[in-house]
Amino acid sequence: MQRTPLKHCRECGFAVAYRLPDDGDTRERAICTACHTVHYENPLNVVGTVPVWGKSGEQVLLCKRNIEPRRGMWTLPAGFMELGETTAQGAARETQEEAGAQFEMQALFAIMNVARVGQVHLFYRAQLLSTDFDPGHETMEARLFTEAEIPWDDIAFRTVKETLTRYFADRRLGQYGTHVVDIA
Repeated sequence: MQRTPLKHCRECGFAVAYRLPDDGDTRERAICTACHTVHYENPLNVVGTVPVWGKSGEQVLLCKRNIEPRRGMWTLPAGFMELGETTAQGAARETQEEAGAQFEMQALFAIMNVARVGQVHLFYRAQLLSTDFDPGHETMEARLFTEAEIPWDDIAFRTVKETLTRYFADRRLGQYGTHVVDIA
């Protein structure tokens, strides 16, 4: 499921045509037929956290989605990165907006490449400082789960399932790495 191709120039509004630019580029780009602006279409970054509770991180905070896609399913707090913020700042903002959680940001944990939809998902580990949550309008419920309690069949996105699987595997080993995964 690729994004819809660009149809109009973002600079002047005229139609674009997909062709190779004259500068030696090897990929077809959306080029304005009037002002000749070359438009580069790049992946979107989704940023979030794996917020955990307990001395050894035995519980993970999940959010039940109150928005589409996949309303009513569980996810880690995450969303699209905004301009003007770092990946860590975006992940912190999304965690605050979706879960209303107080936490300490930790290291980057997972990078999930989802080329077919033009997205890169980045998840940071986060240590919860409290079990008091105040979810925003995008979340029906924010709740802690042990590995055995996670509703695996109701996880909204494969990137979240892959991240959780790797988190619990690392937890059993007692050390956390940085995981890079290509989602087909």
